[in-house]
Amino acid sequence: MRAMLPLLILCLLPGCREETAQACEAIRFDEQPFTVCRFAADDPGLALFRTHPDGAPFADFSRLAETIAADGGELVFAMNAGMYHDDRRPVGLYIEDGGQQAGLVTRAGPGNFGMLPNGVFWIDADGAAHVTETLAYEALAPEARYATQSGPMLVIDGALHPAFNPDGTSRKRRNGVGLSADGETLWFAISDVPVNFDTFARLFRDRLGATDALYLDGTVSRLYAPVLDRDDGGTDMGPIVAIVRRPARAAP
Repeated sequence: MRAMLPLLILCLLPGCREETAQACEAIRFDEQPFTVCRFAADDPGLALFRTHPDGAPFADFSRLAETIAADGGELVFAMNAGMYHDDRRPVGLYIEDGGQQAGLVTRAGPGNFGMLPNGVFWIDADGAAHVTETLAYEALAPEARYATQSGPMLVIDGALHPAFNPDGTSRKRRNGVGLSADGETLWFAISDVPVNFDTFARLFRDRLGATDALYLDGTVSRLYAPVLDRDDGGTDMGPIVAIVRRPARAAP
């Protein structure tokens, strides 16, 4: 692992296409610690998970990892993926493996979710990931295989959310997802200390080069990254975004 570290650092920079170095790394931005994970936007293992086969929410990374391992796969990355009610139902749009479990919410409302513009992280039928502002998603009306709605948007076509204030005093641990301008690189990030929205949004735009980024949640933010020996515990979760690796199948 030590021999790989320089390569991992180099390939976490925007524009790097080294496939063997897709990984997570602890970094600093504006003198604050963050953990960022980089994957191809069309990674075949990218998916959303919420409900265990027994019908109850997965709720934590360990239960998801055990279920995937029982099916012959390996959980290599996971993060909480959107806001949810007390019973772990998604607050906004949620689609899992083509099945819609909650509808799109377009109105303004209380809390971070309702601080418009908000947005949708979704995966199309071809397996490519997107980050799209909610009204643009509604107009597009795509046939998404996976989708989770959250808010607010952090970065919209290269611009920060208009409500963000560099001197904002609301500081929380936060996590989110962003997409590069060419649509090829997907970034997941989590703050390792409380930060405000402006700092978190600028991390995606100015450090990672994401032109569109979406806030997933705060305070309850958690990360599963075995490459960093990290499996964050905490409050039971609703939707989870994950990267799953499965053994290659032999040709018939």
